[in-house]
Amino acid sequence: MFNRRKVLAGLAAAPLALAARAQAAFPSRPLRVIVGYTAGGAVDLIARAVAQQLQAGLGQPVVVENRPGAGTNVAIRALMESAADGHTLMLAANALAANVSLYDPAPYNLARDLTPVALVGRVPVVLAVAAGSQAATLQQFIAFARANPQKVSYGSPGNGSTPHLAMELFERAAGIKLIHAPYKGGSQAITDVLGGHIQAVAVNALEVQPHVRGGKLRVLAAMTPQRSPIFPEVPTVAESGFAGFEASVWYGLVAPAGLPPALVARLHAEVQKALASDEVRQRLGAAGGEVLPGPAAQFARLLLDESTRYARLIREAQIKPD
Repeated sequence: MFNRRKVLAGLAAAPLALAARAQAAFPSRPLRVIVGYTAGGAVDLIARAVAQQLQAGLGQPVVVENRPGAGTNVAIRALMESAADGHTLMLAANALAANVSLYDPAPYNLARDLTPVALVGRVPVVLAVAAGSQAATLQQFIAFARANPQKVSYGSPGNGSTPHLAMELFERAAGIKLIHAPYKGGSQAITDVLGGHIQAVAVNALEVQPHVRGGKLRVLAAMTPQRSPIFPEVPTVAESGFAGFEASVWYGLVAPAGLPPALVARLHAEVQKALASDEVRQRLGAAGGEVLPGPAAQFARLLLDESTRYARLIREAQIKPD
């Protein structure tokens, strides 16, 4: 006898059974980690270190794919258009949280279009001046900026970049107003500080390290909660009279929306193993940063908090992308 209820129940169970089999077979082919920056940069190098460790745990090749453009929006679009089967991830940085407010219309919705998998680590943004600058400390830099309102300039890797946003937050905390000079990357900004065309530069710690070692630049402060391992003698902004201040570059792995919880858990566990490896710890340490193991919910909360903080900042400062 035809049993309509059994047929309907069977139809409803079929997709769940298929999903369970797909998860049991994961990974069934090589994985890719999309990076929204060119090869050789900090994000790319960290992605390759993590990918190498993931290969061992997952038993499949993990390939890094560089998709630069539009402030990482090209890479994010490629991720969103990928199947939510765990085989495509993206190593994202702060732009992921900032771009939803920086671009109009918003290119994506964090809650709707992406799945947080794991936080990877963070690297400090540092404020540096030429070695011959009269500002030997952060306090002296602030005092000089207050005595010369809107006459002190600093360079960053571009409008809406993480160092730019970090400096906007710092200006508000310190009660000063600086002139922002956006560049197409940090190297030209550093060159102009050395040439005396601008007074300071805000970039990630790794970019200034060779110039500090060469005696050409002086780092005044790191913007992470703890001191940078490559500049242990340099105080943080928080230590310099601004308790609680933080504006670091963070990295995390995200997947397309709809990634099944079982696959999120599997990938998250493999990332935690990767972060415990000497290779990943050394790679982040060489960039002046640190690994940040923790639950996926911690990364989801960071994305929400950062997007909220950046939305207010971008609106108040009227920041536009390059």
